[in-house]
Parts: sequence; structure tokens; C-alpha cells
Amino acid sequence: MDSNDAAELIAELREDRSDKVESEHFTNRAALMIAAIAAVLAIGGLGGGNATDDMMIGNIRASDTWAFYQAKNIRQTGYEIEVAELESRLSGAPAAAADLRDRIDRYKEKIARYDDEPDPSAPGDPLKGEGKKQLMAQARAFEAMRDRASEQDNNFDYAEVVLQLALVLGSVAILATNRAVLLASAVLGVLGVLMTINGFFLLAPLPF
Repeated sequence: MDSNDAAELIAELREDRSDKVESEHFTNRAALMIAAIAAVLAIGGLGGGNATDDMMIGNIRASDTWAFYQAKNIRQTGYEIEVAELESRLSGAPAAAADLRDRIDRYKEKIARYDDEPDPSAPGDPLKGEGKKQLMAQARAFEAMRDRASEQDNNFDYAEVVLQLALVLGSVAILATNRAVLLASAVLGVLGVLMTINGFFLLAPLPF
């Protein structure tokens, strides 16, 4: 082996070593990115589970509150019919007029209470109390809670799919040492992270 052969051999060894170092750096970066995506996926899964729970709770409580509202409305309507009947009897029964008026007044008080019965401890809070006015506000608040949770859940569901695809592509990129595939994984990862953040805060509506 002459000096030229030795120089070529040294150059080849250095090139092989450089390729190995570069490949190791590529693998480390890809593995770190995959770990970060997996962490976001876990956080998004927790958020999605909470959103599903809130959606179910909001739907159940809204249904229960509307049922209570309807029961109040039926009872109120019954008293209104009774008041109309008693008032029609006033002119034909002058001897019992005082008793009829007393009953009419009591029924009208009940009708008013069914319509508006705030909580004594928080009379100005429309979300507390058992009147129709308060029950309607409560039911709509529960519906808003359900709708918000449903929108959050959609974001988390799409984010989960996108992040899982990012993990698959990241794994393929490591096996194939392919930068283009890793870049695609990174793009999907960023998109999944943004959708996960949007799931918590609903900063923007989904375009689909």
C-alpha cells in the first residue's frame, strides 16, 4: 500500500464515520420528535375524554331541566284554566264571590311563582331557582355546555388521527432514514398539536 492508497483509505473511513454520526443524529432527532408527538397525543386523549364526559353531562342535565320546565308549564296551565273557570263563576255566585276571589288570588300567586321563582340566596342569578324563567336559562346553559364540549371533542378526535399518522410516518422515517418522510411526519405533528390546542381553547372553528 502506497501513500495514495493510505490517504484514500483514511478518507473513506472518515466518510463512513461521518455518515454514521449523521445517521445517529437523524435517528435521535426523529426519536425526540416522536416522543413529543406521543406526549401531545396522550394530553389530547385526556382532553377528549373530559370533553366527552362534559358533553354527556350537559345533554343529560339539559334534558332533565327541560322536563322539569314542561312539568311546571303543565301545572301552571292547569291553574290558569282553573282561574278562568272561577272568574266565569263570579258573576253567577255573588254569595260565594269572596271565597272565589280568594281562591283566584291564591292560584294567580302560584301561576306567578311557576313562571318566576328565583333562588332566595341568589335572587339575581337566572341560573338558580325553580321558576320557568330560571329553568329555561339553566337548560340553555347546559345546552351551551354540551355544544361546546361536542366541538372540543371533534377537535380532539381529528387531532388524535393526525398525530397517530405522524407517529407512523416518524417510525417509517427512522427505519428508512428518509428526511422527506420525517418532514411529512413533522408537518402532521404540528397540525395535530394545533388541533389539540384548539380542542382545549376553541380558538378557531374547524373548516370541515
